[in-house]
Amino acid sequence: MSRTLDLTRSASELRIVLGQLVRRLRAEHTFSISQGVVLARLDREGPHTTSALATAERVRPQSMAQTVAELQSAGLVSRTPDPTDGRRVLIELTAGGRDALAADRRRREGWLAEAMAAELTPEEQETLIRAVPLLRRLTQL
Repeated sequence: MSRTLDLTRSASELRIVLGQLVRRLRAEHTFSISQGVVLARLDREGPHTTSALATAERVRPQSMAQTVAELQSAGLVSRTPDPTDGRRVLIELTAGGRDALAADRRRREGWLAEAMAAELTPEEQETLIRAVPLLRRLTQL
């Protein structure tokens, strides 16, 4: 078997397995996927306008406006005037949003840590841990 064919097959298997893992982790989410993505972005990057969030997430501005409205209704984000441009409104996490996001992350990370401990040998755990920087490099292409 050629190395190229082997890499192609491995890439296919990796894609499938990572997709399954992502779906399983999403099952542990407290929020919808779109809400979780917005909360995480606001946590990482700070306040954004609705249109900047829509552009960053590659969704229609109307869809993002709906997501932001749902998050605001739940008390997870707030709208504040942009101090540099009074025509714009910034969306930012509230203290409750930050707490809810942290709890959501703890739940998902807890599930993954428990699954790793229960299903993998110490050697397999080490192999998986060593693969994280490699997977991170692939995401940065």
